[in-house]
Order: sequence, then structure tokens, then C-alpha cells
Amino acid sequence: MQPNHAHFKIYKPFGMLSQLSSKDKHQLRKKRFLSELYDFPKGTMPIGRLDEKSEGLLLLTTDGKLSDHINRSGIEKEYYAQINGAITDEAIHKLQNGIVIGFSGKKYKTKPCVVTRVSHPPELPEPNNSIRLDKHRPSTWISITIKEGKFRQVRKMTSAVGYPTLRLVRIRIGRISIFDLDEGEVKPLDIGFENGVSI
Repeated sequence: MQPNHAHFKIYKPFGMLSQLSSKDKHQLRKKRFLSELYDFPKGTMPIGRLDEKSEGLLLLTTDGKLSDHINRSGIEKEYYAQINGAITDEAIHKLQNGIVIGFSGKKYKTKPCVVTRVSHPPELPEPNNSIRLDKHRPSTWISITIKEGKFRQVRKMTSAVGYPTLRLVRIRIGRISIFDLDEGEVKPLDIGFENGVSI
């Protein structure tokens, strides 16, 4: 019989770490943690990560086996990236077919993915004031859907083709999206092995 586990989705704000707390006293004073958003049950862990300067959908669970399953199963993760400049068709093609980035001191070629321009800026919370958006230079919103998740992968990918990411928002993991969440909001989820891992 499966134990009862709790699962959540949150809209992680910009500037918050993808962890509930820290043993580092200096970090505790300087950083923001997920525990300020909700009274999560003991044993809750994030499924995957979003870096501190990225925002959007993050899943959490008390079930370590479910976390491992989702991280290893190649589930789609879709991001909206606001990039610096008007991206070319050539750059999009390179991203779609895999681009070489640095990872853990080695070269890594990303797997083929889906990249499209977003014709109208998405309805998202206002950007954090520390994000440097130059209103005098063009920027482009693109959608990137990947099935892997190397550290800072999307940012490294867009930089590798000459278009650094200014703002990065994960909007979807599998069939789960952020569009019914406000920034910083937490909602329980009905997923897990007992429910067929419906993600």
C-alpha cells in the first residue's frame, strides 16, 4: 500500500532559491526560501530546480521516488524567455537542432527541442526591478520546450546563439501549467504513483 504523500505546484518568484531552507546561517540571512510561501509538510522537496533569477512553475513533493521518476522520465518543460535582441530564424534553427554549451567544465550538446517566437508578450507578473530590460533596444519573447534540465540550460542556450536571456519563466511541466497561479501562490496537486503520475 502506498503511503500518503503531498504534492504541490508553486509560482516561484524571481530572487527565491528552489529550496525550503538552508543550514548556512549567512545564506539564511541573505536569501529567500520556499518555506516563506507555505507551511509545507515535513519531508517536502522540490522536483528539479529553477535558478534564483528565474521564475515560474516549480513542483514539490514528499515522495522521493516520484521526484526521481519525474526528473528521469524526459517530461516536457516549457519556458518563456525574454531575450536581448530580435532573434533570427537561423538562431532559432540552431536552438531547435541542439547547441553546444558548457556544463560542469565540459562541452555538452543540447538535445533537439521546440523553439518558437511568441508573437504577443505573455500575461505575466511585472518583472522584478533588478532585471535589466533596456526599453531602447528590441527584445523578443520565445517559447522553448525541452526534455532535459541541465543547470541554467536555457540561459546558456540563448547566449550561445548570441541572444542573452533577460527574463526566464517556466510555464509548464508536462500538462501542469502556471496559468492559474499568481506569483508566490501554492496549490496542492493530485499526482503521484497512486494516481498514475498524471503529469
